[in-house]
Amino acid sequence: MKGIRILFIVTTLLLSGLSYAQTETPVEEPSLDSGTINSQFEYIYIKSGNYRADGKRYEVVRTLNLDKLRQNVVDTINEANKKAHELQGIINGNESTIVALNSKLDETTKNLAAVTDEKDSMSLLGASVSKGTYNFILWTIILGLFLLLLLFIFKFRQSNVLTQEAKTNLSDLETEYEDHRRRALEREQRISRQLQDEINKYRKSK
Repeated sequence: MKGIRILFIVTTLLLSGLSYAQTETPVEEPSLDSGTINSQFEYIYIKSGNYRADGKRYEVVRTLNLDKLRQNVVDTINEANKKAHELQGIINGNESTIVALNSKLDETTKNLAAVTDEKDSMSLLGASVSKGTYNFILWTIILGLFLLLLLFIFKFRQSNVLTQEAKTNLSDLETEYEDHRRRALEREQRISRQLQDEINKYRKSK
């Protein structure tokens, strides 16, 4: 009974192993018609024979397989070179694009700087000056004109005061002159009357 049980377990394990082997993905066999160069060298190694001579091991490879492998290696190298040339062309094109973009960027930067300078500058008497200098000159002129206006107002008021004083002095002088002329006329009239009275007295005395 114990032997039958052991036989059943061994049979089950074998069937399980066989089922797993059938469902496992088959490994691709090395070939000279497909696969990588490494797998093709593996194929050559598998298909080659060997012998020993003078205590050394030698591999015997079919010339047809070796030529096929060499052609595959040459084709792979040519394909790699072709891709390298294509990549180099792409790199050169990208470098040309980068150079063109850098040139456009420099031009745009210069134009932006020129526009910024033009925006930050003003034209004064045909000369281009910065806004700060323009504002300084403008406010200096305004301040100078304002000071000249204040000086003009001060001089005008001072002149007006002097004119009023001159007019007042002239009026006083005219009044004084009129008073003097009136007193002189009265004195002259009085002297004339006195003289006439003396003449009249003299005539009566005769």
